[in-house]
Amino acid sequence: MTDLLCHCGSGQTFAACCEPILTGAAPAKTAEALMRSRYSAFVTGNVDHIENSIAPEARTDFNRTHVEEWAKSSEWLGLTVVSTEQGGEDDEEGYVEFVARFKLGGKDYSHHETGYFRKVDGAWMYIDGNNGPRTVVRQGPKVGRNDPCPCGSGKKYKKCHGA
Repeated sequence: MTDLLCHCGSGQTFAACCEPILTGAAPAKTAEALMRSRYSAFVTGNVDHIENSIAPEARTDFNRTHVEEWAKSSEWLGLTVVSTEQGGEDDEEGYVEFVARFKLGGKDYSHHETGYFRKVDGAWMYIDGNNGPRTVVRQGPKVGRNDPCPCGSGKKYKKCHGA
């Protein structure tokens, strides 16, 4: 089984990718690696890893029976990592946007989430997630249609980059 490609879709073998994280032989080096291992845990029914990779303060609503039932009764069809923000080896927190596809009761579903991860005592942990992509907050002022284009052309925004 360990020579097979990893369930998480990384292109690596299961033995080189998620298996060491699932067995506790190696820690997840990045937030994305932890997220991928959590997907593989759903595929393999490793509910212990799913539970243990949630930060202790975030486990208050974890329902082990429900998660175990969902993991075992679903046919896991694939994982797509849409984006990551921070979450590297030297970071303390990060976001991973992903889509997990599965079949349950003969129907196809997709779970689109942006997960928030943080290091707790040096180990990456899942904190929480929001369905869908992460909301982006504009940093600068809004440019109106009749305002000068910020590119400096001297034209109105609507006639330049707003066209």
